[in-house]
Amino acid sequence: AFKAAVLIQQWYRRHVARLEMRRRCTWRIFQSIEYACEQDQIQLHNFFSYLMDQFTPSSSKERDFISRMFISGESYKEAELEKYCDYEAIEVPDSYTGPRLSFPLLPDHATALLEAFQQKQQLHARYVLNLLHETRKHLKQLPNISHVSTCYSEEVTVCGDLHGQLDDLFLIFYKNGLPSPSKSYVFNGDFVDRGKQSLEILVILFTFLLIYPKEVHLNRGNHEDHMVNLRYGFCAGLSTMSRALCKVHGKKILKMFQNVFCWLPLATLIDHKVLIIHGGISDTTNLNMLEKIQRDKFTSVLRLKKRREFSRKPEIQAINGESESGTDAAGNDAAPRLSLQPQSAQAPSAANRLEFSRWLRQTVQEQIDTCRRLVDISESEPEELTYSSAVSLKDVDEPCWTRQEEWKQILDVLWSDPLPQEGCRENKVRGGGCYFGPDVTEKFLEKYSLQFLIRSHECKQEGYEFCHNRKVLTIFSASNYYEIGSNRGAYVKLGPDLIPHFVQYQANKTAHLLTMTQRQGFAVALISRVEESAFRALREKLFAHTSALISAFKAYDTDDTGRITLSNWATAVESVLQLGLPWRMLRPQLVRSTKDGMLEYKSWLDDLAMEQRSQEHIQSSLLEVIYRNRSNLETIFRIIDRDHSGLISFEEFQQTWKLFSSHMKIELTDDGINDLVRSIDFNKDGNIDFNEFLEAFRLVKQCP
Repeated sequence: AFKAAVLIQQWYRRHVARLEMRRRCTWRIFQSIEYACEQDQIQLHNFFSYLMDQFTPSSSKERDFISRMFISGESYKEAELEKYCDYEAIEVPDSYTGPRLSFPLLPDHATALLEAFQQKQQLHARYVLNLLHETRKHLKQLPNISHVSTCYSEEVTVCGDLHGQLDDLFLIFYKNGLPSPSKSYVFNGDFVDRGKQSLEILVILFTFLLIYPKEVHLNRGNHEDHMVNLRYGFCAGLSTMSRALCKVHGKKILKMFQNVFCWLPLATLIDHKVLIIHGGISDTTNLNMLEKIQRDKFTSVLRLKKRREFSRKPEIQAINGESESGTDAAGNDAAPRLSLQPQSAQAPSAANRLEFSRWLRQTVQEQIDTCRRLVDISESEPEELTYSSAVSLKDVDEPCWTRQEEWKQILDVLWSDPLPQEGCRENKVRGGGCYFGPDVTEKFLEKYSLQFLIRSHECKQEGYEFCHNRKVLTIFSASNYYEIGSNRGAYVKLGPDLIPHFVQYQANKTAHLLTMTQRQGFAVALISRVEESAFRALREKLFAHTSALISAFKAYDTDDTGRITLSNWATAVESVLQLGLPWRMLRPQLVRSTKDGMLEYKSWLDDLAMEQRSQEHIQSSLLEVIYRNRSNLETIFRIIDRDHSGLISFEEFQQTWKLFSSHMKIELTDDGINDLVRSIDFNKDGNIDFNEFLEAFRLVKQCP
């Protein structure tokens, strides 16, 4: 009996170890592919930025169109935005049976929304715009770093990424209770994208924010960014919310969301001891600078306009007391420009802060009036004083930072990840932010007298994870993120002692009904399902790079035998995909048959093609290109589709084609472009949908 017990124990331990190894391999596949997609998004954005820098519009109409398409969300001023998104002009039909909102909001409104969304009802566009309008007004008065105290509530609950998974938010509220005067919440960004119910999550969070402004706090994440939303589903989700409504009001709703996102605070500080940020820090993160940045300037953190930076330098030099020569580097006379130095009166001493502030505001107003007269712009109604502008007026004797420095502060806070190794280096895996080590964390905590950091941004198998000697805590609240059963979600509760208490969960509608024995079998089945999903995604990735893989394999097959060693196969695959995966360990799942330790790579690639080929008339080489570029093509389509209706107008396509042709140096007349766009419109409805867009791409690639 004793020997039998030992054998059973050994078998069970080996079984658990094998399951854990499979789970870790699956995890690395999912995470590597996810980060590679983020890197692709940043590269695609950089490509469009390059096109914008190189493109010279031939007319003011082209200039305005391109500006609206690629600089969306930054050109609207306060009065213009309110007029453009006039929710009061939208009528709610009598046939509407969904929830209704009236302001100021009450707890009953939040309860009604929760019940309506559970029943798959939608909120009318009028109420969505009204809610966004009120949320924006509230956020504009908040500082960049929110302050929370455990003195006013028993505990503070911190939630990580939700990514459009409404079931997880419902489960959090079910387990922990709804926000209330005695229950504070901090939601640490990434409310949207990937999941299908991003809009519902935002509506719920914004509603509770307005009902309990002192108890509910929202941080901005890297996915609260217009350029990221174009790729990962939030923009597409809005267009499918209600085709009838979004065709009319979808553009307005999206515009308001863009503006609301850039007003979200960047961090939250609990009892001046625990800092909550979405991504992380770098060795240059400066909380003093972060507090004073005008965060609304950064609609997209991925986009930094160097032209604006150039135009801002004289202003910065003037305020800091630096002189600037009137000649350029070549010794030529510089172009005349307005002087930012006061001309109406001599500056008072900076020691008298109140008097100096009044003088500065008067001087700035005089310069604005002068600019308006020069460019013949009539005076518009004054902008509402926000928290950021009040801080900048209050601290006029502080040094001014360049836009590049401000942008890097926000980029690092939203995109960075911790690393076990010491130091701070560029995060090339994601393509944005940096990797920061335990030494960077220690110096940062010591500098600002903090106990530890809470961040999100990374999916963790258990929903949370400590690193850097338990000084950095990652919390992730979207369960089943990659696949059902791939990970748990979690939230953390902090009391006055600031000791973290974790609650884990997994939003699954069937698992809680199973017995213990059934759950064990269910867990094994889930691991197999998740594993198969990961390898399916990996095989798609391999197939999408068939041409590059053949070239890499041939470098090892000098005799052109069509066979290479498994070791060379692993090296070649990593050199092409650069995912950092243990290919030798994954080989049994990817390579089914070998002869004498050698792989016939051509037949292996043919097998991959057979798996992916969905239609027999599509050539393998063409399908490879479509697989490799589909995400980029979807993003490009959404960029061109300015109103996010799911359709591209002829004008939108024509202007975008001019942008591409200028880069590719293709001479094409307006008539030629018109013929091209008409040929793509296969159903002749005057618009181009995504299937027609892909079909055109397929036909072009098939041409000899």
